[in-house]
Parts: sequence; structure tokens; C-alpha cells
Amino acid sequence: MQTAQLPHIDEHATAIAAGVDVVWPTLVETLDQAFSRAVTASYARAVGCADCTASGPRPLVEGSTIPGFRVVAAIPARELVLEGHHRFSSYALIFRLERVGSGRSQLRAESRAVFPGLSGGVYRLLIIGTGGHTVAVRRLLSATRRRSELRTRS
Repeated sequence: MQTAQLPHIDEHATAIAAGVDVVWPTLVETLDQAFSRAVTASYARAVGCADCTASGPRPLVEGSTIPGFRVVAAIPARELVLEGHHRFSSYALIFRLERVGSGRSQLRAESRAVFPGLSGGVYRLLIIGTGGHTVAVRRLLSATRRRSELRTRS
């Protein structure tokens, strides 16, 4: 299923006191590190993800994978689109980066997903309904913000 066809789940954003030229490589590095942990790969295998390992060029570009996701679009300093699927869901995580002033950026993370069947509905309840997904996405945004602002100060 194409990203645009997936139902919208949520969107989160953070303002960052760093330019897009600093935020972009920090975002890509943060995602690669966060999703390439052994526990993430184990989870990806357990739910039957299509992509269970990190592979392809680094830093992340179109065609690279991290456990649970494949990079389907990477427009530096603008947009990173990750897609994935497993036995309970097909999903996408879209990061959009905008310049909002001199040395300032806004990073947004949009989630889209479909959860077919009874097992998909239960999975949605466990992941989305409990707030776990929101916590995870906000942590990714916060980590990217902190790292970007630290790099700007250095």
C-alpha cells in the first residue's frame, strides 16, 4: 500500500534552534541509532517485519533499511519517508523538516497506518491506544532536537 493511501494516525512537531543543514544529518543519525538496536531487530522479527536488519547505504538514503522500515524517499533537509509492514499492520512514518527562521527549524513526524482484521485491531489498541506510539515518536523528535541544538552550540 502506498503511503498516501494509508490512514492518518497522528502528527507531532518540535521547534529546533538549529538550521535544517544541522537537523537533517542529526535526524538521519538519530533514527539509524534508535532503530538499529538489538531489541528493535528482535521485535521486528517477532512481529514479522519485512525489514528486520539495518542495510544499505549510510547515512540513510532511499533504499536503506532499519529494523521495521525501508527508506522510500529521502530529500535532504526536507523530507524522509519510512515505510514498513508486518503481520498486523502496514505503516509509514514521514518526517518533514522546514526552515522557520535564521538558524531555526521545525521537525514534524506524521504517522500513517492500517491495521487489518481482528489481530490488527488488537495490535492497534496495544500500540496506538496505550499511547506507546506517541511516547516513542516524541522521544525521537526530542532526541533529534537536543542533538541538533548541541551541535549548533559546539
